[in-house]
Amino acid sequence: MNKIIVLLDILLLIVVAYFSWYLATDYQTFQGRAHMPFILWVIDTIDLFIHEGGHFFFGFMGRLIYFMGGSLMQVVLPSLAIWVFLKSGFRTLIGTLYWLGQNLVNVSVYIGDAPYRRLPLISDSAIHDWNWIFNHIGDMGLAEPVSTVVFVLGLISCAGAVIVAGYFLFRDFVDTFLPEGNA
Repeated sequence: MNKIIVLLDILLLIVVAYFSWYLATDYQTFQGRAHMPFILWVIDTIDLFIHEGGHFFFGFMGRLIYFMGGSLMQVVLPSLAIWVFLKSGFRTLIGTLYWLGQNLVNVSVYIGDAPYRRLPLISDSAIHDWNWIFNHIGDMGLAEPVSTVVFVLGLISCAGAVIVAGYFLFRDFVDTFLPEGNA
């Protein structure tokens, strides 16, 4: 493998580790999300379209599933990507598992905002999905624990992607820079 590619992969792994740290810390605050890295902003924007599409896709299954549909689609689509791309090898877990984790962290912020409704929605007349859901089931107190569980699952997914990337990077590094130790 080309040494420059391995070195670029090391740099990319550092950037992805930084994004993971950002998702675990600053992303949780309004101020942090207002100044997020451009790449994460692009992914968040794509995820917003996926979220809104989920309402359309799940809308025929009843009002509760309609409100859950956006967040469901944010989890279902990356999960399907993991399943589909995993057939071509474990390296695909780097991107797909990370995308799932990023979506879970994104959804956890939305869930945690249910009691407060501070997040900007796509329009002034939009209904906060998770506020409606927790009001519908009659327990707004569930917002924080559900948000925490989804957040932790998201971080585990992101960490898994970073670990998979580190594993393949280590193998590529050894193969490229220490070929005689591979015999």
